[in-house]
Amino acid sequence: MEGLSTDFADRAHPGEMGISIAATLQNGGHTVFWASEGRGPQTRARAEQYALHDALTLAHLCERCSVIVSVCPPHAAETVAADVLSHHFDGIYLDANAISPQRARRMAHAFAAAGATFVDSGIIGGPAWSPHSTWLYLSGAAAEDAAGCFAAGPLEVVVLGESAGQASALKMCYAAYTKGTTALLAASLAAAEALGVRPALEGQWSREGSDLAEGAAQRVRRVTRKAWRFAGEMDEIADTLGEAGAPEGFHRAAGDVYRRMTDFKDRPELPPLEDVLAALLIEDLTGGRP
Repeated sequence: MEGLSTDFADRAHPGEMGISIAATLQNGGHTVFWASEGRGPQTRARAEQYALHDALTLAHLCERCSVIVSVCPPHAAETVAADVLSHHFDGIYLDANAISPQRARRMAHAFAAAGATFVDSGIIGGPAWSPHSTWLYLSGAAAEDAAGCFAAGPLEVVVLGESAGQASALKMCYAAYTKGTTALLAASLAAAEALGVRPALEGQWSREGSDLAEGAAQRVRRVTRKAWRFAGEMDEIADTLGEAGAPEGFHRAAGDVYRRMTDFKDRPELPPLEDVLAALLIEDLTGGRP
């Protein structure tokens, strides 16, 4: 795809996942830009560490770059896309956010109407620093061409097809299980704590030969750092399942579980399990248990 060997934007403000994707692009010889306007010291430090070029503002970034890669929390995906379109961007926009396929299709229509190209994508795995650990799934008319931009790795790329929404659908179905079961585990532990049977529950897990008792506490404590992102993702998953005709209530409730953990976001250390379970058992407005 002509022009892709020159200038990229990794979102406008690279986070932990975004900076790893920027590194993959740099491995392929691409120049990666970001926009520093309104961003904090941690974001600036990441961008400087990986020698990203500062376009200063989103407007300048849209003028300078032929491709923009968006990696942001689900609730902000359409706002970021609209901001990009407001600056008359007419290049390739790769949305790598955890959104429902119907939102991806809606965004694809908006970019097509503006004369730009939309590539739907979904990331499975953590930040892409080693091979065979993180996969970027792509779909859309330009997906095959976009895949070549990441060929140097270590990010792994798979093209699903030419229809926007396919990559997002896969991401949603995958996360429905992986992140949904963590929410279920957290809720189960919280209920057991409230009912005074948590030690007995953990003991039963151990009797069954499972390592769940040993790993459950750490799993629930660890997810608190990303719960603020996962809450919105559960809503996107619920929308996805609902459109497919599957029950969506479980993931609506999973979103509530994660929303009760959002106050732990900026803690320097993982919170004690007891604090997490207490947050999950907050009283409702009537004074009773939720």
